[in-house]
Amino acid sequence: MPRRPHLSHLTTHVHRRRRLGPLWGRGVVASAALVLLAGVLAGCSPGEVRVDDHDLSDADRATCEALVDDLPDTLGGELRRSVDADGGPGAAWGDPAYVLTCGVPAPADYEPTAECSDVKGVGWYVTDDQLSDLRVDVTPIALSRTPYVELLVPSRYRTDGVDRALAELAPVLEEHLATGLDCL
Repeated sequence: MPRRPHLSHLTTHVHRRRRLGPLWGRGVVASAALVLLAGVLAGCSPGEVRVDDHDLSDADRATCEALVDDLPDTLGGELRRSVDADGGPGAAWGDPAYVLTCGVPAPADYEPTAECSDVKGVGWYVTDDQLSDLRVDVTPIALSRTPYVELLVPSRYRTDGVDRALAELAPVLEEHLATGLDCL
């Protein structure tokens, strides 16, 4: 039986939900899978992601740009993607993409008595309708830091990716952003 190539160093490049295991034992199918994987690793990407631009002061824009420069190369196990240079300060990872937007306004429905979730020292606010339906995308906003940051989390990642992604972002948000609203 031929030996399979050692791919442990490539595991972060393959989404955990896409299981290639059974294909490795079937010659032609395995070869096609390797060619496809090589194409993905060679730089094929699903294109640039658009990040909304909001009205920011010069100081907030500079803060957001510094934050974006320090964001991780992976988030929730997904690789960072290119964003449209004409958009606002932000970043994207994966396909469908997690999309971080820096400098978003406070949510219109937020009230000081609203609850938010503390994840590693950062308070994230999510509307009740998004919390109750796992089939919809969710957009937590880090209200305990300013300028405010929003992370669009596609529904595909709801069950295992939301808390992980927010926890991975916490250190860089705390490093770059000032204290915002208190989290209840």
